[in-house]
Amino acid sequence: MNFNQLKVALFTLVHKEIRRFMRIWPQTLLPPAITMSLYFVIFGNLVGSRIGQMGGFSYMQFIVPGLIMMAVITNSYANVSSSFFSAKFQKSIEELIMSPVPLHMVLCGYVIGGVCRGVLVGLIVTLMSLFFTDLAIHNIFVTIYTVIITSLLFSLGGFINAVYAKSFDDISIIPTFVLTPLTYLGGVFYSISALSPFWQNLSLVNPIVYMVNAFRYGILGHSDVNVSLSLIVVTLFCAVLYGIAYYLLSRGSGMRE
Repeated sequence: MNFNQLKVALFTLVHKEIRRFMRIWPQTLLPPAITMSLYFVIFGNLVGSRIGQMGGFSYMQFIVPGLIMMAVITNSYANVSSSFFSAKFQKSIEELIMSPVPLHMVLCGYVIGGVCRGVLVGLIVTLMSLFFTDLAIHNIFVTIYTVIITSLLFSLGGFINAVYAKSFDDISIIPTFVLTPLTYLGGVFYSISALSPFWQNLSLVNPIVYMVNAFRYGILGHSDVNVSLSLIVVTLFCAVLYGIAYYLLSRGSGMRE
């Protein structure tokens, strides 16, 4: 395939993925906005008024970047895992794999679709947060890069989950037993500097800590970990997961059984 054909193939796959979640926006875009608004009201206003400041900011301002990251992570992951597994369940993925479209384009098409949904939901939640507090971007590069690289990472994670999933129930196992605990323990609602040295060191094993703190630095200029290290760690995770996802796709794992 020449460059123009590759471009058309990638555009078609991405367009299909975007249309898929936009067509059912009451199920894909509205729930995160409602859920995060409840977090803002309950944790930000009711609980935050009793906690006071954290990291030199009001509690509402402190948790907003983490809640935005939570929405980005959840929706990027869910979009790719559900979309690819549906294609696998309906056997339509076999036709795509057997087509002249390179596997890199197939993988990128699904992943970019997940990134688009993650970034769009992040934007919606950000706009919702402005009704509750004032935000000012401290570093635009770190902010944008963190959102994109985080949604990319979890889109790849969703793809890998969908490859191994045998049923629709398997799609919910990782978000329930892995993503949710890691997110809540990732510094969304608290500063890890407030923890004891043991728990601080243990928290550094959690990759979501780096994403949340890098994004919090981009918005507020505050981070509990080194921002450059955070971006490097997340980028390396992306490279590793991309290699794993492509390897599984090229082998036809979970699709030719």
